[in-house]
Amino acid sequence: MIEIFYKNDGQMMVSQSETDFAIIPKENVIWIDLFTPTGEEKRAVESYLGTTIQNRAQAEEIEISSRFSETEHAIFANTSFLIPGPDEYNEETVSFILAGDILTTLRECPLKSFTDLQRRLMAFPKMYDSGHVAFLSILEQRIDLDADMVELVSKDINQYNRKVSVGEDISEEFLIDINLLQENTMLIRENIIDKQRVISSILKSPKYPKEYHSRLNVLLKDISSLINHTDFGFERLEYLQNTVLGIINLDQNKIMKVFTLVSLMLMPPTLIASFFGMNVRFGWLGESSWSWLIVFALMSVSTIGIFWIFKKRKMF
Repeated sequence: MIEIFYKNDGQMMVSQSETDFAIIPKENVIWIDLFTPTGEEKRAVESYLGTTIQNRAQAEEIEISSRFSETEHAIFANTSFLIPGPDEYNEETVSFILAGDILTTLRECPLKSFTDLQRRLMAFPKMYDSGHVAFLSILEQRIDLDADMVELVSKDINQYNRKVSVGEDISEEFLIDINLLQENTMLIRENIIDKQRVISSILKSPKYPKEYHSRLNVLLKDISSLINHTDFGFERLEYLQNTVLGIINLDQNKIMKVFTLVSLMLMPPTLIASFFGMNVRFGWLGESSWSWLIVFALMSVSTIGIFWIFKKRKMF
């Protein structure tokens, strides 16, 4: 699908047909949004802009030369947008092409930042006089969403921390949840750093208008703040994970301590019972019917003695 946003007599118009390029002057076009485009739509945009559009494989390369590049006629920037899911986040690579004052975007899934920009373009056309402003608006909206995700992660960390503090049941699933939260935090951080690299490269480009550098510098400051927050969150998760592991080890040690104590307490009675259970005659016991009481008394005394020794040494 293709959507062409252009101005006509001060009003923002939108077209969803590549054939309209023949009647739309380039100086009127603000934004061309390619959402899972067909081959014909991509070729029409390339012909209209006079430049090529990267394919998805090129856009997903992690090298800085693939994330940002420029030619004589255009600037190419690729960055990842996170899509929150019920348990984990997914990454979607978005390509930005700035050819003159026209912004062209290429994406494969719906994104809130783009939907919000479309509404603003139609509602406040005077605010968007070029594709550079539309590009900045997408980045600003996206970084705000990243900040919301960092805040949600921080709330989850606080929730897990409270569970540990009140002594709730800590199981293997609890540890897996913390590990998943760590993965999401790292993914958010990598995604934010990726935008930092792209914006820094754009600031160095002589093709990007200097009048917008101040807004880009503000975005870099916001990104630096978010990186610090994610680093702090990751440190808290590591501390929480170590605390949980320590609690699990203490619980296991308590169980092993009980088993050890019981085993030691039963060892002397077992030895006495085995000794007197031998198929031999003990003359000193005689044939008295009270012989079993003597054996039982010896077993009880030995058990109580072991218990008293452990109690006195505070071993349980």
